[in-house]
Amino acid sequence: MRLGPKPAALGLLLLCAAAAGAGDAEELHYAQGEHRADYHREALLGGQEEVDEYVKLTPEEQHKRLKSIIKKIDLDSDGFLTESELSSWIQMSFKHYAMQEAKQQFVEYDKNSDGSVSWDEYNIQMYDRVIDFDENTALDDAEEESFRQLHLKDKKRFEKANQDSDPGLNLEEFIAFEHPEEVDYMTEFVIQEALEEHDKNGDGFVSLEEFLGDYRRDPTNEDPEWILVEKDRFLNDYDKDTDGRLDPQELLAWVVPNNQGIAQEEALHLLDEMDLNSDRKLSEAEILENQDLFLTSEATDYGRQLHDEHFYHEEL
Repeated sequence: MRLGPKPAALGLLLLCAAAAGAGDAEELHYAQGEHRADYHREALLGGQEEVDEYVKLTPEEQHKRLKSIIKKIDLDSDGFLTESELSSWIQMSFKHYAMQEAKQQFVEYDKNSDGSVSWDEYNIQMYDRVIDFDENTALDDAEEESFRQLHLKDKKRFEKANQDSDPGLNLEEFIAFEHPEEVDYMTEFVIQEALEEHDKNGDGFVSLEEFLGDYRRDPTNEDPEWILVEKDRFLNDYDKDTDGRLDPQELLAWVVPNNQGIAQEEALHLLDEMDLNSDRKLSEAEILENQDLFLTSEATDYGRQLHDEHFYHEEL
């Protein structure tokens, strides 16, 4: 029988899954280059039940909760939302829901409800069975060998996240396993694993050639468009010191991208669409004038924040 993950499992094994997921989301978000407002509500309200709940809110209650959220975004309390304030709020929202999702997953993975997720419980949740590969024995089948390598990397990340003598992961450790980019003690592990995969000559850096992977330039033809895009990302996004290679910190920005860029892009989009007097900031009146747009943006997590007291409750 061929070993392999459930359909949704492979992305969780890949350390770079966050980058791939963000790319897929952006393709749906900007289908054929056009911004889709309906995508927000379709994909990220959380399902039909949440959509139904959103519809049930009266306009008055929507207004009340939205005004409360606006006040929280306005960090300096000057009555206006700047690009920086919007971007910071969106990033905070991303992290909040990532942590909430991890907490929900923890309960699902903790099969015996003992407050700890063991490696066996993780396997059972992911693959319906316990999988154990020999670290030193490669498999003949290329697909199974690829899965073996990913599974072993996953196990190493699980072991690194575990900081105490308990063989399982408590909630904080499980969050470190699922979101190593959010936990300081996982940073070195993430960097070293990326170097093992990409640093082919072992010099502690990733060159442009290593960044591009198996691509080999054909001197008789021009580089394809995707290679030009990747080269541009390497030179302008990641190689901050312009030395032609990625050091460990630059590498970290590539393999575990944070949400800053996505948040900033959405903040700029909101300003472009909603800033009626071109002062590059949003007043409460401008937001309420364009309430539907604001409620189908990442600033309110596509309306989801109106149903989460963490965001709209006045005392928080």
